[in-house]
Amino acid sequence: MNSDSQTYAIIGAAMEVHRELGHGFLEAVYQEALAVELAARQISFQREAPLKVEYKKQPLACAYKADFICDGEILVELKAIEQLDNPEKAQVINYLHATKLTRALLINFGAPSLEYQRMVLNHPEHQTQNHLRSSAPSAGI
Repeated sequence: MNSDSQTYAIIGAAMEVHRELGHGFLEAVYQEALAVELAARQISFQREAPLKVEYKKQPLACAYKADFICDGEILVELKAIEQLDNPEKAQVINYLHATKLTRALLINFGAPSLEYQRMVLNHPEHQTQNHLRSSAPSAGI
């Protein structure tokens, strides 16, 4: 499966959850429903995946959790807020740095139409320059 088909499959699952539930629930409800939908679509995932944070190559005791890591390589962060803004995007970028993953989806169930943003971060280990690409927030359904 290529990278676009993987992220599009996850976005499709999120659209189905939003279509069924609408907006207005807490994030935990959408997280639970998305887990059901991902499993039904046979998309492998790890829920509340722990993220290790390092400082000068030393692991820190504090830890974060990503809502999902799908197919072992796509970080998925969920929100249930009025609209996505820079703090949510910065959080996902930091998660990509911490995990060394290159792709992420930021999905917001809190708006009347599903919002999502696909982000790609090229790590210095993978290429000589560190560069972030992201798609504009999109509305679905």
